[in-house]
Amino acid sequence: MASSIASKLPPIAANARRVFMVRHGEVIPPGGVHGVHYGDLDVDLSPLGKKEATAAGQFLFQYKLHSVWSSPLSRAVYGAEEVRKEQKSFSPTQKQNTLPGFSELCRGAWRGKTKEEIGLDTYAKFNDCDESVTPDGGESIMTVKTRVMGALDQILEGTPKGEATCVVSHLWVTRSMISDALGVEPGKMNEVDVPTASISCVDYEDGGSAQVVMKGFKPDVGLKKSKDTGN
Repeated sequence: MASSIASKLPPIAANARRVFMVRHGEVIPPGGVHGVHYGDLDVDLSPLGKKEATAAGQFLFQYKLHSVWSSPLSRAVYGAEEVRKEQKSFSPTQKQNTLPGFSELCRGAWRGKTKEEIGLDTYAKFNDCDESVTPDGGESIMTVKTRVMGALDQILEGTPKGEATCVVSHLWVTRSMISDALGVEPGKMNEVDVPTASISCVDYEDGGSAQVVMKGFKPDVGLKKSKDTGN
């Protein structure tokens, strides 16, 4: 599966920079209950989530990366390290870089709650980008997208033309980048499917144009289907 997908990726244009976007693997949610929202809490990966991260890193072995970036949260750092160690051109002491701009959406007062406890109507309005229902101490979707795109601009500036970099992050971070490249309106961002440890790829050309060349791909390595219902 990996080789067939790889063969379909076009070469990077001379005036473009490629960004591979990897979501972290399945986590152990607060209390061990899937469906509880955790957002920017630094929760651990589950055993399955670690295997998913390894599979993503092994898939990216076939691509030469200029650099590897991640959210500072440990679940993303773990995934980035799995990517980094498969890059044979990297020095053994070379580490991935972290950027706070790639952290997951802060759920604030909604941390540890299910969507039923938050309120289904309130939850739906939040996903529709109604900033009047932003949780206390938390972030709106547009706040997240603004900081994510700022971090993306930062790494693109440091990536040479014709080369690729990788960002290991989170659901809403990846949604922000993919939705921007696809021109998805903010109120529809929650419909952008990003499975755990999936890999997407966007080429950014000079002048600001972006082309999605791969979206939400998961290497078929025989793992169980992960549970992800409450980030």
